[in-house]
Amino acid sequence: MSGNPLQAKMQARLEKAKDMKDEEKLYRYKGVLYPCIMCPEENLKALDNISAREDDIMLVAYPKCGFNWMVGVLRQIMEEGSGVKAESKIPPLIEFFGPEVMKNVGNAPSPRFLGTHMHPDNIPATFYQNKTKMLVIFRNPKDTVVSYYHFSNNNPVLPSVKSWDSFFSDFMSGEVPWGSFFDHALAWEKKMDDPNIMIITYENIKQNLSEGVRKISTFFGFSLTDAQVEQISQGSTFSAMKEKSANSHGNMGNVIFRKGEVGDWKNHFSPEQSQQMDKVFKERLEGTRIGTLLNYQLHCQ
Repeated sequence: MSGNPLQAKMQARLEKAKDMKDEEKLYRYKGVLYPCIMCPEENLKALDNISAREDDIMLVAYPKCGFNWMVGVLRQIMEEGSGVKAESKIPPLIEFFGPEVMKNVGNAPSPRFLGTHMHPDNIPATFYQNKTKMLVIFRNPKDTVVSYYHFSNNNPVLPSVKSWDSFFSDFMSGEVPWGSFFDHALAWEKKMDDPNIMIITYENIKQNLSEGVRKISTFFGFSLTDAQVEQISQGSTFSAMKEKSANSHGNMGNVIFRKGEVGDWKNHFSPEQSQQMDKVFKERLEGTRIGTLLNYQLHCQ
């Protein structure tokens, strides 16, 4: 809705970002880089005041792993499951909210739809304490870095990218907003036995969207008919979401929804970069359950 104060504020932030120098666009908070415009320090400090509820619907993803796509899927599941149409078109990232919006969130009716790109150790403890169900989506790191590169290239709130090679190097060392992909993955590995956490992959959902919609609905306690599952699946393909993105994401629609392909990394990686990523994946994630879930051999060789 154009009258939404958060939407108006985000639009104003985008305009402000255009006048900023690249070196002013990122800052470090507790060792992790964040974009100054969308996640100023006052926003991250305000997260200490959020009070999670057991029936909150929480979506978590490292940047460019399918977060915005899954926002659309979850909104449709919630609408079909509850019969209540979603008012907001704003991505529900808690680190974008700030102190004023946080007050409104505190008064919002249940179930609230919230999300974050934050490392699991930086997600406010209240979400774990109150047993909030969290859906976590991951994507193979080769396609993630390519998507992140294009996103950064076209995004006024982030520093302009000098080159693919320089961005790849920053990604591999974790010097990108929200930190290291591999740190995120290893931290979620430790939480895979938590019954309130469900980890899915972009590739699996893309391969069988109906099955994914069914599993996600069940996880969050929504009972959907086969017809509803099919309807949501047809409205949730990447191309369908991209078509609707001008309405849901305004000017940022084409930046957020670019290709949505599996395997686009092959159009960007040099053989050396591919070997470097393979080596780091092997050292850090091979043999872990989350590494197995990512099916790296299938999507990254």
